[in-house]
Amino acid sequence: MPGILEITLVKSMIGRPEKHRKVLRGLGLTKVNRTVKLENTPAVRGMVQNVSHLVKAKEIIDEAK
Repeated sequence: MPGILEITLVKSMIGRPEKHRKVLRGLGLTKVNRTVKLENTPAVRGMVQNVSHLVKAKEIIDEAK
């Protein structure tokens, strides 16, 4: 079921491995407490899982249907 994920960066990238930094940049997160809305795809889910200790993700159900 496709939907929207609301992803917020809750911890800083400082001192984290470069791999984690690249994943966060790929998600569009550059500063703490910034939120992005992305489609719920397997690729995005995998990226969120890799940095789950740094982000907070919430699934938004589309009510327009």
